[in-house]
Amino acid sequence: MTITLDEFLATPLSVPVGQPLRVAVYSRMAHGIRSHVFGLGSALPRESELGERLNVSRTVVREALMLLEEDGLIRTRRGVGRFVVPALPRPGLEQLHPFESILSAPGHPIQVERLEMTLQRPTDFVMQGLGLDEDSNAWFCESRLSLDGEPVALVQEHIPAGIYLRAISQVAADRIQELQVGSHTLLSGLADMLGPVFGPGQCRITAGIAGVTRAKLLNLQPCDPLLVLTQTAGLSGKAAYLAKYVVVPGIEQLSIQQAPQPAATITGP
Repeated sequence: MTITLDEFLATPLSVPVGQPLRVAVYSRMAHGIRSHVFGLGSALPRESELGERLNVSRTVVREALMLLEEDGLIRTRRGVGRFVVPALPRPGLEQLHPFESILSAPGHPIQVERLEMTLQRPTDFVMQGLGLDEDSNAWFCESRLSLDGEPVALVQEHIPAGIYLRAISQVAADRIQELQVGSHTLLSGLADMLGPVFGPGQCRITAGIAGVTRAKLLNLQPCDPLLVLTQTAGLSGKAAYLAKYVVVPGIEQLSIQQAPQPAATITGP
């Protein structure tokens, strides 16, 4: 059954417990784009109209639109408006080393502060990147990376949960509780647990702005620019790890390594 744009926007916004409003709006808009309620290449309603029809503030709408643009679903034409992209992006497989090791410099180690690790219902970003369905769950891990006491990056990581994780690695499924605490990113913990088994693939790098929420965590202004790296890593031929790395301007030692990892023996199914 085809749903009209008016019907789509009139449907009350569903906000799962613990999910920020900006993420709920992002998920609603992303679903509308992928289901072609918003036609490819079409103009989006203005922020004020979206806020009024979804019953949220313009600030929430602005941050949701920022996420949609980072993920390649919309584009901004300055002075004209925001438009759905002409063709939807396809998630790729990428291989990056744990981000704290990438940003570390000799004599200047990166400090990792774990902010959150919880089970969550997947957003469109997570479903597309990990091949999950909307009734599944995924682990979400957020860490703040600092250099010489100053925040330099946020790392937001996702891996499948439950039967999806067991299908990829029984070892990871049995030991996932061990990764809920620690001064390391999720990828670093998985690499220590399983060995160098992720990859290969490609990396997507885009420019973005901090927005209100990330600005507070990184000691920035909401309009400050950021570098955004989106990573999806495979394991045993299946999508297993999805991350968004948000890097403050001025970081000098960012180095992306794309060489294939050596083969490793994985115990368990």
